[in-house]
Amino acid sequence: MSVTIAESGKEPAAIEQRVEALLGQMTLAEKIGQMTQLDASSENPEDYLGERLRSGRLGSVLNLANADVTNELQRIAVEESRLGIPLLVGRDVIHGFATVMPLPLAQAASFNPEIARDGARIAALEAATAGINWAFAPMIDISRDPRWGRIAESFGEDPHLTSVMGVATVEGFQGGDLAASGTIAACAKHFAGYGASATTRQPTSPKTSYAMFIFSPSRQLWMPALRRL
Repeated sequence: MSVTIAESGKEPAAIEQRVEALLGQMTLAEKIGQMTQLDASSENPEDYLGERLRSGRLGSVLNLANADVTNELQRIAVEESRLGIPLLVGRDVIHGFATVMPLPLAQAASFNPEIARDGARIAALEAATAGINWAFAPMIDISRDPRWGRIAESFGEDPHLTSVMGVATVEGFQGGDLAASGTIAACAKHFAGYGASATTRQPTSPKTSYAMFIFSPSRQLWMPALRRL
């Protein structure tokens, strides 16, 4: 039994039934395999990832942007593995793909969600032609400390604006139906509170961010965008 991204065009109840049926067939090793992600940027990834795909020990790859190679990996996953589960191919499609778009912070400065939506739509069309079906975006961390090293990847300091721009970006990537050609799955990031950094140029450790988030009376700054998405 294979489940494809095109299954998204079905009713939610039907999809859930398919998922439950598939999970019922999976071994523990195959379930762990679906949560395994490996880098595919080295030459000929089909040679060093093929056996993992055949045995159900790989669920996603990143840093691959070659349609021919991706198609071969997908063929192995669907035709040569026991359950035929397609591969997720992820990439940081942050502000454009072949066409470079303004940084998310610059997009937010326009206060125009259509810019974010249109930019993500173009990026999705371009990325999909390279075999990518999963974008590591949008980033919806609220950036309040100008010393933080990931501000340019964010939509800025305002929770409402971040929510609006984040939703628009997801709509651009995914369109109305992930079964449609030229759409890719969005992935809002990061964990709640990751943007709660202080006195650092680089992203602070998750442990420190989480502690600041939990104990901060202003933690609701980070929640609205997460709730919207």
